[in-house]
Amino acid sequence: MAEKKTTKSAAATKAAEAKKATVKKTTAKKTEVALNAENVGFRAGDVYQALAAEGKALTWKEIAKVAKMSEEETLLGMGWLLKEGKILVSEDNRITLA
Repeated sequence: MAEKKTTKSAAATKAAEAKKATVKKTTAKKTEVALNAENVGFRAGDVYQALAAEGKALTWKEIAKVAKMSEEETLLGMGWLLKEGKILVSEDNRITLA
């Protein structure tokens, strides 16, 4: 018995190609942080306020969520506060007010 070959119609092929073309690729959003004393000071204030509001030790990722800022900005503010001796980092990497 002869088998029938199945072929895609031209319309089906074009529809499949169109579907592939419409798929969006998502890329990670890059955050640019202005490196100046004013901006770093504001980030430090945001970190300090987040820790004061929570009243307990937090990880730096938790601080970023509470303060609603990027992780880079959080680390920048933490550096300022560490230098001034305003925060302490425990052995389990939790940050608390000094």
